[in-house]
Amino acid sequence: MIFEIPDTRAVQTRAHQLQGRRDEIKSRLAQTQRQIAALENESELLLLVTELFRTFIDQEVTSSAKKVERLQTEGLQRVFNDQDLKVTAEIKVLRGKVSVDMVTTQTYPNGTQVSGVSGAAFGGAISTVQSVLLRLIVMIRRDLRMFMGLDEVLPAMEGTYVVNMGKFLSRLCDRLGLDILLVTHDPILVETADRAYRIEKRGDAAKFVLVKDNG
Repeated sequence: MIFEIPDTRAVQTRAHQLQGRRDEIKSRLAQTQRQIAALENESELLLLVTELFRTFIDQEVTSSAKKVERLQTEGLQRVFNDQDLKVTAEIKVLRGKVSVDMVTTQTYPNGTQVSGVSGAAFGGAISTVQSVLLRLIVMIRRDLRMFMGLDEVLPAMEGTYVVNMGKFLSRLCDRLGLDILLVTHDPILVETADRAYRIEKRGDAAKFVLVKDNG
């Protein structure tokens, strides 16, 4: 009996096509796996870089807060030299970001302490002094021109405190190369200034008259 051998060329052709597709898919799969591995490595690297920058930022914030803390404490202690005042930077992380609260603490002779966020728990004179110092710190941090204009910013304070404030401002000017233009009706502050002018009205015009010059 003679059997007819079937024509398998079509089957072989189809098999070759399927092998080709299989090899193509395997090649794409390998390429995709390499891309996934590369992206995973890149993601890990980016996470490490993010953590590094966050560490740098946290260190910068912490360092800046400590400088603010020292300057605020020095200012309050020099102006209110009969009071035990201190500013502390409370640094915490909220939602992944560094948060800083400047807390003022006043200690009384009997040991009692009163603390609160600066500007909220302490009003008037203390908050004003802190506000002036914060403006100065912003100027330094942003590398701005060292000039400050103050227009009747100081509230009513006991005379000694006014003298202390004037001397402290003069000290800052000498130490930091700072110029301050201060508008005031307080003669005590005028006495602490290096140079003072009085505005006099003459007819319809105003004239600056030099009344003091220590330069």
